[in-house]
Amino acid sequence: MIKNENYVNIITRKSILSELWLHVVQPILPALELQTGGNELPRIWWCPTGPATFLPIHAAGLYDTKERGHKITDFAVSSYTPTVGALFKGSHSAPPEMPKLLTIAQPYGRSALPGTLDEVRRIEARAKNANITSLVDSQATVEEVLRGMTESHWVHFACHGVQDKRSPTDSSLILADEARLKLSDIIDLALPHSELAFLSACQTATGYELLSEEAIHLAAGMLLAGYQGVIATMWSIMDREAPHVAEDFYERLFGEERADHRRAAHALHYAVERLRNSKGGRSFLSWVPFVHMGV
Repeated sequence: MIKNENYVNIITRKSILSELWLHVVQPILPALELQTGGNELPRIWWCPTGPATFLPIHAAGLYDTKERGHKITDFAVSSYTPTVGALFKGSHSAPPEMPKLLTIAQPYGRSALPGTLDEVRRIEARAKNANITSLVDSQATVEEVLRGMTESHWVHFACHGVQDKRSPTDSSLILADEARLKLSDIIDLALPHSELAFLSACQTATGYELLSEEAIHLAAGMLLAGYQGVIATMWSIMDREAPHVAEDFYERLFGEERADHRRAAHALHYAVERLRNSKGGRSFLSWVPFVHMGV
């Protein structure tokens, strides 16, 4: 995990976000007729290709001013999609009255993540009336997780993630006893109820620069496996920040009249905005990595 940001890194990231705003995002807003304000922000889907897949377009903006209208988050709720066609594959049927949620936490093992246990406990507190199954530490075997995924609508992983640059489908989530749940295993799985996956793990939406056109990473693999929406991270996240984002995310989703996975992008937007505002907008590593993919 990256624990802090020095001054040079802050300036560099701020410069990248401002360049994305000035040369990529701001020029298209008039054509989209997007405006600030309103009761609810509209959705926008980004479908970058090539090296652009590594850029945080969803966070583009000028962060030296507090005035509204200088960040994409003032105008729209951002999502990504690996292909335009992927947006038409999602189910348009009504969600269940109360989704079944599977949470997985690995606080021990390889470099400890004590915040993951806190993370799932916060989720349980915010979704008291939900049908939740939690697998923690030794309970989270590959077999039990796969079984739980086939029975659940939503799944939340709070653990380490590993990208395999040589063989992207061997990218994996680290479970009990260092066992690896490979992307290929998930893609091959029959998931009749799959709606939403939250990958609160390092670099789950990071591909490999030599394969950038193919958008191969854990998050894209979850979409391919059948999940209609995925929350993931573009690079390493801070163990102490993830529980707050997850808590606010599920509080927002379960606080609505019906917990609907199609509202996940709005819920993430809300959670990340709360985190960004609490940090004064300066600690870019704490909030920029979180992204939504899919419908």
